[in-house]
Amino acid sequence: MAKSAWGPGSRSGRAAQMTYAAPTYEFLEDRARRRVPKFAFDFVQGGTGADWGVEVNRRALDAIEIVPRYGDLRKADPAATLFGRNYSAPIGIAPTGMDALIWPGATLSLARAAKDGDIPYITGTLANSTMEEVASVAGGNTWLQLYGFPRDDHKVTFDMIARAKAAGVTAIVATLDAPVRAKRPRDLNNRLVVPFRPTPRTVWEVATAPAWSMALLRHGAPKFANIDRYVEGKPTLDRVAGFVQKELVGSFSWEEIARMRRVWDGALIVKGVLHPDDAVSAVEAGVDGILVSNHGGRQSDAAPSPADVLPIIRDKVDGKATLLFDSGVRSGLDVARALALGAEAAFCGRAFLYALAALGDDGGSHFAGLIREEFAVTMAQSGAWSVSDLPNVTIRHRDAYSA
Repeated sequence: MAKSAWGPGSRSGRAAQMTYAAPTYEFLEDRARRRVPKFAFDFVQGGTGADWGVEVNRRALDAIEIVPRYGDLRKADPAATLFGRNYSAPIGIAPTGMDALIWPGATLSLARAAKDGDIPYITGTLANSTMEEVASVAGGNTWLQLYGFPRDDHKVTFDMIARAKAAGVTAIVATLDAPVRAKRPRDLNNRLVVPFRPTPRTVWEVATAPAWSMALLRHGAPKFANIDRYVEGKPTLDRVAGFVQKELVGSFSWEEIARMRRVWDGALIVKGVLHPDDAVSAVEAGVDGILVSNHGGRQSDAAPSPADVLPIIRDKVDGKATLLFDSGVRSGLDVARALALGAEAAFCGRAFLYALAALGDDGGSHFAGLIREEFAVTMAQSGAWSVSDLPNVTIRHRDAYSA
């Protein structure tokens, strides 16, 4: 009998063990829950308010049906091209602030996953390692998610853009959807606030998570590495966090986006668009790409799922910008759903963090391979033999917004 494409028989050693331990996202999430402190797991799993947005994202993706097609035995090719660069698949790692909270050293582990899997990685403004360190590992697969620092005519903001250019970052992803700080009830309940002060409960959670504690000893405490140089005096965690609290604004005006366009000659993407008229404004400001996203359900419980607004945004943009997708992506099937709706790539954040928490430093590379395999299988089931075929597959999407 032929070996299954999914079996670990074609793998050896550590790779086979990870395939047995975590063959899907759900296994990763469950294993992560058991290996890290509760406050760290809650930080990643939770949304805002009552977590309604997280649930909406999942329901919306699961409601999209793809009708199988058979009879053509060609091999599906998941390779994709984004902004003139070739990747192994239209899959990327989404930005995740405070990524090292759930797994110490996460930023560079994700950079290695991007390099190993040949996929883009949007490293965050508030990542645990600097963009320069990420680019030294991931090379041209490095994209930078950017928040704004408006003081002194955006001095810090545009210095970060200059640093990105010098480091070889290939895309800037300017975030629009965090104009105010959202309430995160789980973090408040866990007292995960700035300045962070350990409590007997958090000390106990750390003591009973030995794998996480060992990673903390290896990699050091979580930090906002990109921000250290902008803080007066020694960049202690409290001082840097205070700077972020005071100076960072999680959104930009369209004029500010247009100003970025004038100084940045790489790919310019805006993240967090959900309204078709905002997509038009983005095109008018000169962007190359639009990342349709509701911040993973972490900003507004009333926001729609990106899956349900993507088709109307696609029609409104009419090919004038590359459409990307995130929020709720857990599998290769979800990636195929997003591409069938009009995106050219889909990004996931929580899944990659769970993979690190579940499996350690190599977990990100494991999940990159896993989701790419799932995507290729979904392509074959759908009768799509290249990513350009996916917009033409037969789907049922009853909850899509219409004009």
